[in-house]
Amino acid sequence: MNNQQTPDSNVKSLDQSDLALAVRSFLSTLDVNGESRLPQRAYLAVRHAIRHLQLPPGKTVLEREMAEILGMSRTPVRESLVRLETEGWVRLIPRRGFIVTPLVADDLQQIYEVVESLDGAAGRLATNRATHEELNHLEHLIEEQEKALELNDLLTWTDLDDQFHNYIVDLAQNPRLRGIVDSQSDQLYRARLYTIEFRPKPTHSVIEHKAILAVMRAGEPEAVRTMLQAHRHRARNEILKALQSMPPSPDETLN
Repeated sequence: MNNQQTPDSNVKSLDQSDLALAVRSFLSTLDVNGESRLPQRAYLAVRHAIRHLQLPPGKTVLEREMAEILGMSRTPVRESLVRLETEGWVRLIPRRGFIVTPLVADDLQQIYEVVESLDGAAGRLATNRATHEELNHLEHLIEEQEKALELNDLLTWTDLDDQFHNYIVDLAQNPRLRGIVDSQSDQLYRARLYTIEFRPKPTHSVIEHKAILAVMRAGEPEAVRTMLQAHRHRARNEILKALQSMPPSPDETLN
């Protein structure tokens, strides 16, 4: 029997079945939207998989495996990985593939320090610009959050929480603010999803969302700014505490 090891033999093989299904489902949405550029399709698909923990923190992935899952050659995949490394999503391994960037407490602390201020600014602007119907939509999102918690559906709650905060940024009607928030918010979503089972049930977040909406309806922009910043600060402390108490994943241990 030939026991000779290849350069990739110490890399855990990627379980392609579930990931492939998720990636193909996402790529189908790009088809609907008319996105045909292969490097962009690869970039969006890999980033989506990392954001939703289909590629978990610390996971090592061979470039050829990712190209096979995406159904394209390695050249556009490599282009997308260079961009993802620049944005902090992966760390490239020369001539092999990449490692999904682990969630590091210091990095998240810095991101939260930025987002806390931006969320507060968005809330202040949104209070002055949102219509009654738009505020009603925020109320609907809160009601859906309550339903998700009643069912103990934390994944749905996390998605609705993301929608709540993103909608407030939309209501600010400031494209530059939107762009800066977008560059950071996906990393926070990944952290919230990753730690959700290790944090207290987020009933307090729903209470705070209701209070924020009430003050928006009252037309008090500075109070909304302060409340949103405090809300994000409390969430940051919960997530960092959970992250620091969690054991390393098997993939992170291997790396």
